Formats: sequence, C-alpha cells, structure tokens
Amino acid sequence: MSAEREILEYLSKNKSTLKYKGMRVNLMGLPDFKYYKYQTLANKFSILSKKGLIKKMPNGEYIITIKGRAFFEEGKDILRKFETDKEKNLPKDLLIVYDIEENKKKERDWFRRHLKKFHFVMIQKSVWVGPSPLPKEFSDYLKEIKLGENLKTFKLARGYGEK
Repeated sequence: MSAEREILEYLSKNKSTLKYKGMRVNLMGLPDFKYYKYQTLANKFSILSKKGLIKKMPNGEYIITIKGRAFFEEGKDILRKFETDKEKNLPKDLLIVYDIEENKKKERDWFRRHLKKFHFVMIQKSVWVGPSPLPKEFSDYLKEIKLGENLKTFKLARGYGEK
C-alpha cells in the first residue's frame, strides 16, 4: 500500500483531532493554527514581539530572535522527571499544602503533574492528598530547586476518605 493511500485511510477512519502536549497538530505534527481565533494568535504574537522574542520582517514574516532562541533553549525540560512504583489504590495518608509563587508557574505546573503521577488527588487548588511517603529523590530535588520551603506535608492518622 502506498504512503498516500495509508494517509487517506488513516484520515478517513480517524475523525478526532491530533494533539501534542495539548495543542492541535496536523498529520506532520506541526501546530495547526486554523483552530485558534485570529485575535488570540494576534495577542500572543504581540506579547512575543514586545518581549523581543520574535521580530516581524518587512515582508510580513516573523522570525525568532537570538533572545527568543535562548529563551526557548533555556526552558527545554530543565526540570527532572520522576516515576513511582506505588499502586493507585494505596491509602491516601499524606497531606501536602503548598504556595508556589506566580512567577514560578513552570515549576508549579511541573509539581502538580508529578503529584498526579504519584497518585495524589486535589482537595483544593494547592492542597493535595496521596500515598506516603514522597519518593526521597523527589523530595531532595524539591529542596535543590528551592520549592521545598514552599510546601508543608502532614501525615494523616488514617487515609483520606476512609471511615
């Protein structure tokens, strides 16, 4: 079967949109901007231009600046990834309360993703409960990236939701 035929067959069967990291992409994995409002894109381009991360050329095209490339490279997966071998149905007996500053949004989102990965559930926006203990390497890394002082942990007498 030719590649063209396989693509057509795939597209005819798969009516759902393709996404990568929450963003719509086309079959080639490139961002599919046609699903975004014009004003949303215009606002984002304006913000990037004001920060000096992109530049509009005389022919109307946008290019990424040296500052933009440095910003992009700096933000690439600088935060470590952790895994857990704990099972999902363990008693949720560790309460975590945290307050991570607004200017550390990337770290805060990273922290929330890992809490989910460790089978924690959100009680309120910055209050989570899950199985104890947190992995030692994860706790050490939190101190290393200076998030450790922004959170408190409490060991519950019995698991959350247990009677």
